[in-house]
Amino acid sequence: MYKPITLKDIALALDLSPSTVSRALRDSYEISKKTKKIVNDYAAGVNYQSNPMAAGLRSKKSKSIGIVVPDLANSFFSQAISGIESIADKEGYHTIISQTKDSYHKEIEVVNHMANRSVDGLIITMSSNTTEYTHLQQMHKSGLPIVFFDRIVDEIDTYKVICNNFESSYKAILQLIENGKKDIAFLATAPQLSISKERMNGYRAALMDQHILWRDELIKFCPSGGSDHSETEFAMKQLMALDQRPDAVFVAGDRLSMSCLRALKKLQIDSDELSIIGFSNVDLIDLLETPISHIRQRAFEMGQISMTMLLKIIEAKYPITDFDTKTIDADIFWAEHLGLDS
Repeated sequence: MYKPITLKDIALALDLSPSTVSRALRDSYEISKKTKKIVNDYAAGVNYQSNPMAAGLRSKKSKSIGIVVPDLANSFFSQAISGIESIADKEGYHTIISQTKDSYHKEIEVVNHMANRSVDGLIITMSSNTTEYTHLQQMHKSGLPIVFFDRIVDEIDTYKVICNNFESSYKAILQLIENGKKDIAFLATAPQLSISKERMNGYRAALMDQHILWRDELIKFCPSGGSDHSETEFAMKQLMALDQRPDAVFVAGDRLSMSCLRALKKLQIDSDELSIIGFSNVDLIDLLETPISHIRQRAFEMGQISMTMLLKIIEAKYPITDFDTKTIDADIFWAEHLGLDS
């Protein structure tokens, strides 16, 4: 039976102490370059593989982090996870990824499961059904490093990474108005989410600055975030049944944008009747049958920054008390039929 090479085996072969071999392999400043070379050359020759579990026990770290998102099929979240893993892999961390399907109860279950698996930290974006944060506040208070991205929680003081939701929404509405649109509807996910609030604030500010009063009947929320297509279709039917119908719709959610297009196709409403701009990170959006302008978040970058922030907490020698929120710009791409520049 194959027996893996251990630190003790290397130490015995080289007539060194196991602690010296360990420090040499970790590139410790305490060990000379000559000894490091001897140890590393021998370790490579015998195909020595470090034991991450044993290393974790020595350092009291599991070298794993938890990632919690609402939906892995959502392009934005999958791109953000790729960004997180690009940093985690480089720094020797493994990732445990779970989706909540926008369920509050599933979110509690997932977070508790990860904490019980002794993850070193957690990167999370909130479920659309979460309105109470005790489960995360307790984890944070117990010392579990947490970083929020995209859908954040103001009540917990830690690092956060968000898109510039207000500014990108403001710019999108302003350009629609400059292109002659006046009755612009607002379609969003759950109203309590930070992204819904920030994007609505941008929508309203642009209308007000152009002396256009927003109409409550043009504002619709779809708490399922587009996963329930009948919910989106019902909202669009209500909008299109108004005496003063909208001439444009601003969709403040990634999956909701695709659900909105699906509803419009079913209702046989084309782009000549209604201009659409929505948040979307779908890579093939330019190939869609219905032209759609879209706001693309820099998801990969947001993921990288989230992981970098989490490592800062995990590896800090002293508790961090001064946290900040990093805001990342988004890019706006206009459908050709609107004749607008990106």
